Amino acid sequence: MKISCIQMDMRFSAPEENFAKAERLIAGAAADGCDVIVLPETWNTGFFPKEDLAALADNDGEQVRARIGALAKKLHVNIVAGSVANKKEDGVYNTAYVFDREGKVAASYDKTHLFTPMGEHDYFRKGDHLAAFTLDGVRCGIIICYDVRFPELTRTYAVDGMDVLFVVSQWPSVRIPHLLALTKARAIENQAFVVCCNSCGQAGETVYGGNSSIHDPWGETLTLAGAKEETITADCDLSVLKNIRETINVFRDRRPELYNVNK
Repeated sequence: MKISCIQMDMRFSAPEENFAKAERLIAGAAADGCDVIVLPETWNTGFFPKEDLAALADNDGEQVRARIGALAKKLHVNIVAGSVANKKEDGVYNTAYVFDREGKVAASYDKTHLFTPMGEHDYFRKGDHLAAFTLDGVRCGIIICYDVRFPELTRTYAVDGMDVLFVVSQWPSVRIPHLLALTKARAIENQAFVVCCNSCGQAGETVYGGNSSIHDPWGETLTLAGAKEETITADCDLSVLKNIRETINVFRDRRPELYNVNK
């Protein structure tokens, strides 16, 4: 599976400009013959405009479905469309959408762990479900930014057979070492490919750090971006999964009867 991450520098509070830019970048990535294209977190608005958030947000995914979903069908490519600020009936969510090659919604996921240090919980509502899905027959899961600090979440996907985990984020440059360590750890402990698409650029006083990456199940980094806008691509050889899981069979050797993650 050939996967491309678009490390996008978006314009704060400018959804139309960001949609147009994302469409251009997706078309460019698709021309290289990849199977899956990935966008970062809240690329429609940036992270995150506190004033007029609801007015700037997508309306229950209408724009992202109509434009990015249609582009997936036109280009015949799977698109993990990052996440968007997304207004629903009961409030604004940080929602990730995934489209298959026919432009159909393969999954939607509302961010479950909101980043309280930046007040995300005061403006967005928490999601209440996970979103396992398949692309080209490959079992996948998706999380958003801060979610990567909660290994219980990704392990839930893993024990259900996940082979590729997508992490879409707006991770600041000051904590990039954490992002790289956490994504690599999620790959090793879950014996899965981990694809992290981060943003770059600046919103307000926050500088976002790029360093999008793709790690294999051994924790080897297949590709790593710098700090500026760029697209990175890696071929993920899914055939290695069987050997890795048979060599170090952590799923067979688990002791779930001893685990209590509800405390």
